[in-house]
Amino acid sequence: MPLTLDDFDYALPPGLIAQLPAPERAASRLLHLSGEALSDRRFADLPQLLRSGEVLVLNDTRVIKARLYGVKASGGRIEALVERVTGPHQALVQLRAGHAPRPGMRLSFESAVEAEVLERRGDLYLLRFGGDASVLELLERHGHLPLPPYITHADSEEDLARYQTVYAHRPGAVAAPTAGLHFDEPMLARLRDMDVQLAWLTLHIGAGTFQPVRVSRLAEHRMHSEYYDIPQATVQAIAGARAAGRAVIAVGTTSLRALESAAREGTLRPGAGETDLFITPGYRFRVVDRLITNFHLPKSTLLMLVAAFAGMEPMRAAYSHAITQRYRFFSYGDAMLIDKIEHPPNITD
Repeated sequence: MPLTLDDFDYALPPGLIAQLPAPERAASRLLHLSGEALSDRRFADLPQLLRSGEVLVLNDTRVIKARLYGVKASGGRIEALVERVTGPHQALVQLRAGHAPRPGMRLSFESAVEAEVLERRGDLYLLRFGGDASVLELLERHGHLPLPPYITHADSEEDLARYQTVYAHRPGAVAAPTAGLHFDEPMLARLRDMDVQLAWLTLHIGAGTFQPVRVSRLAEHRMHSEYYDIPQATVQAIAGARAAGRAVIAVGTTSLRALESAAREGTLRPGAGETDLFITPGYRFRVVDRLITNFHLPKSTLLMLVAAFAGMEPMRAAYSHAITQRYRFFSYGDAMLIDKIEHPPNITD
C-alpha cells in the first residue's frame, strides 16, 4: 500500500520540545541508530563513532534576521518573513496581514525600513526595499531572528549566538541547519586531528521547511525550492573517500538533500542550483552513507527523509525510544546518528 501522511504521525509530549539550547553545544545527547540497534550516547562521543578518512559534509549557510514587524499605509499591522533575497534591494517574503497587500502598496517596518509591494507570486510577495542599504544590511540592522514556530519565546541575545552554527559563513537561510548546532570548535579540531575530512556546501534553508504537508497522498506533495552550491573540493573529497571505501556523513538533512540533488543524474557534480527533491521511503541514496540529524516534527518531510534513510520500522522504534528516554526534540533538541539501511524495500529511482 502507498504510504500516506498518517504513516508519519506520532504523539510527542509537549514537554519534550526543546525551548532552549543545551548549556554547551556538544552536551546534547546522541541516539545512534544502526540497522535495528539503538545506542544512547552523548554528542561528545561522536569522534568514537567515526573513522579516519571518512568525510563529514557540513552546511555553511548563515541564518539571517529575516523577520520584520511593521504597518501598512492604512495603519494595519503586518509581519514579514523574508523567504529569499533576490537582489540588492528585492526579496520574496511571506506577509501576514489582516487583508492581502496589493501591488503598489507601501509598507513600513520597524519604523526604519520602507518597502513597496511589486507583485504576488503564489503564497509569496515580491518587495522592493527603499534606501541605499541592501536588503541583507537592512535585515541585519532591524530584523529579528526567525525562530521556529514551536519555540515560544522571542528571539534573544542567546539565540543570536546559539541558533547559528559556529561555522556559519554564507548568509541566506531563514532557518538553521540544526544538526550542525551541536558542533563546537574543540569538536571540529578533534575530528581534524583524527583525519576525518571536513567538507563544505551551502544550502539556504527557506521558510517552507516549516510548512505542513497538506495532502494525504505523498505523491501529491510539492516541495519548496531551495538554493544550494557544492564546491569542487567537496566533490573531490567525497570521490577520494569512495575510492578508499570510507563513509560519507551528511551533517543534517540539508547537506543530504544538496548532495543527493547534485547526483540525480548518477554522478555527483559541483556547482550551484535549485532543489525541490522530496525524499520518501524507497528512494535510492547515491552519495550519503550516514546521517547526523535532529528529531523532526510529526508528518514532516524531514521525518519522511529519515524514514527513507533508516527504514520505516527502525525510524518508528528510534522515535518511540527517544520519547521514552525523554530526549529533547526539534531545533534546540538532541541528535541522532543514523547508518543507512543497506537494502531499502520497494526501491524506485
